[in-house]
Amino acid sequence: MANYQNVTPNLLSQAAITTSYTTIYTVPTNPTTPTRTYMKQIDVCNTTNAAITFNLHIVQATFSAGTNNALFYGQSVPANTTFSYTGVQVLPTLATIQVKAATTGLTVTISGGEAV
Repeated sequence: MANYQNVTPNLLSQAAITTSYTTIYTVPTNPTTPTRTYMKQIDVCNTTNAAITFNLHIVQATFSAGTNNALFYGQSVPANTTFSYTGVQVLPTLATIQVKAATTGLTVTISGGEAV
């Protein structure tokens, strides 16, 4: 039987984005079967009256957020709107999702599934 067939849909993270890099999700570890996370939907809501940019990175274990692992870098979210991304990204065990914004006022919601 193939690995990663048992997928549990999940709200992976929901958080206010700060002005310094913050880890908002870490792929869990499983001692018997490695876990993979499928990230399927990202929504970033701007609750202010001005555009705000953000960075979002998928970071492998033991690495740091940088241009080599950015999914979004300097992505602008217009005032009082929501930026949405749909597409599957697969994260290996212990990878993290890290975010940072130019200023406060953004909320990120990420959904997907965890598979073993």
